[in-house]
Amino acid sequence: MAAAEQGAGAPLVSAVTVYSLAACAAQLALGYVLAQRLGKRCSGADRWVLVWLFYDAIVHFTLEGPFVYLSLMGTVGTSDGAMASLWKEYGKADERWLHSDPTIVSLEILTVVVDGLLAVVLTYAIIKDKYYRHFIQITLCVCELYGGWMTFCPDWLTGSKNLNTSNFLYLWVYLVFFNGTWVVVPGLLLWQSWGQLKKVHMSRKPVGKKTR
Repeated sequence: MAAAEQGAGAPLVSAVTVYSLAACAAQLALGYVLAQRLGKRCSGADRWVLVWLFYDAIVHFTLEGPFVYLSLMGTVGTSDGAMASLWKEYGKADERWLHSDPTIVSLEILTVVVDGLLAVVLTYAIIKDKYYRHFIQITLCVCELYGGWMTFCPDWLTGSKNLNTSNFLYLWVYLVFFNGTWVVVPGLLLWQSWGQLKKVHMSRKPVGKKTR
């Protein structure tokens, strides 16, 4: 179900739309550069993991951090400035982000503080090849997946009245792509950790003994 129409007659793609998408692309590019510079000694697969982790941390601290601040000081909908404009753009797809929805703000506080710090710790663990790498990786991925579930499940259960799915941009770019990325990538990283834990377990078992 689509949310109430916002800005009737306004163009779907505006300067703020372009600026917002460009900002996200710039964050990903920065994550790539950092991964290549700081992960020189890592495997090719781990360098791609680092790209994601740098991007993840950048998003948590530079996008979601300001959202939390705006929401605690007032609301995104009543705020001004570049960051408020970016979140107002996303709020066209999910209006809960405009009005300091308690569930969203609560989750974002945890996301910024816990997930952001875990991403930094995991980045360090990968670069320095620390023994606790996969413990942190599993913890971070579970936190990300839980955050995604709790972001949308409450609204789904009440009929998705806050979601605007009336066009391609809002549905497939803002809602599906940007949120789905935080489901697909953590899922892949959990699978990677599963494989590594299994490999370690197999290496310690006597030759010929089967493992289920």
